[in-house]
Amino acid sequence: MRATDPAAQTVRDIIEATRYLVLATADATGRPWSSPVYFAHIDFSEFFWISSPDVTHSRNIAVRPEVGFVVFDSQAAIGTGQGVYVSAEAKLLEDGETGQGIEAFSRRSIAHGGHEWSSDDVQPGAGLRLYHATADSHWILAKDGQPDHRIPVPLS
Repeated sequence: MRATDPAAQTVRDIIEATRYLVLATADATGRPWSSPVYFAHIDFSEFFWISSPDVTHSRNIAVRPEVGFVVFDSQAAIGTGQGVYVSAEAKLLEDGETGQGIEAFSRRSIAHGGHEWSSDDVQPGAGLRLYHATADSHWILAKDGQPDHRIPVPLS
C-alpha cells in the first residue's frame, strides 16, 4: 500500500487497532459460515490465525479455500464505523511452513497480553494449527453518504 494514500492509511490503522477479524467461509455446497478469530498479519496482506482443524471454518477452508473477512471496530458509534473488507485465499500451514507466521502471531499475542507461541504449538497432533490467508484485495467504505459504496485499496 502506498504510504501517502489516505485509504491505505485507513486500512493500516484499522488492521493495527483491531484484534479480531470476522472470517467468512463456505462448505463444499456453498453453505456460509462466519467466525471471529484473533489474528496477526504481515504487511497488511498476509493474515494468520490459530484454530482447530476440526471446527467449521477450518473444515470449510479444507474444501473451499476462497474466503472473505472484515476487520472493524465493533464498539464504534452508530454511523461512524469503518471496516476493511478483504478477499483472500486461505490454507492450513503444514509442518515446515509455520515459521514466519507463528513469529508474527506470537509477537502480536504477547503485545496484547497473550502468551508466546512456537511452531511446536501448531504441529500436527497438537490440536491447534496455524492458518494463513493471502489477501487479493482490500476495500473500505466511502464516507460519501451512498449506501455500500466501496473503495478498492491497492495492495501495493
